[in-house]
Amino acid sequence: MVANNRPLSPHLQVYRWGLHMALSILHRVTGSALGLGTLVLAWWLMAIAAGPAYYGQFQDFILHPFGRLVLFGLSYALIFHLLNGIRHLYWDMGLGLEVKSVQRSGQGVVALSLVLTIAVWVGGYYAAGRLS
Repeated sequence: MVANNRPLSPHLQVYRWGLHMALSILHRVTGSALGLGTLVLAWWLMAIAAGPAYYGQFQDFILHPFGRLVLFGLSYALIFHLLNGIRHLYWDMGLGLEVKSVQRSGQGVVALSLVLTIAVWVGGYYAAGRLS
């Protein structure tokens, strides 16, 4: 057997865990969640088309605390994925690739996605008349 003297590819134990790694994974997770979220959208549209009884079942689910948690998660996934996607577009143009800039833009995406998600929900409740 011939000895293989090629260098080994580094693995996770070699790299130091950073925000950029977590955001990369979260970007993929939110993209997958949005794909699954289209099932909720399809269910909503089919319930509307099927009539009041079926729409009532959908409404019972979506107004339940678990259903609201699902909607909150989907709205967060949408906003995070959008903001992080914009960040990636800047990178594709060769902008913001310095280490400090990557770190700051990552922190900004995390903070702004949380703030915007909460703002959307507060605005929604306000528009529905549940907040005065």
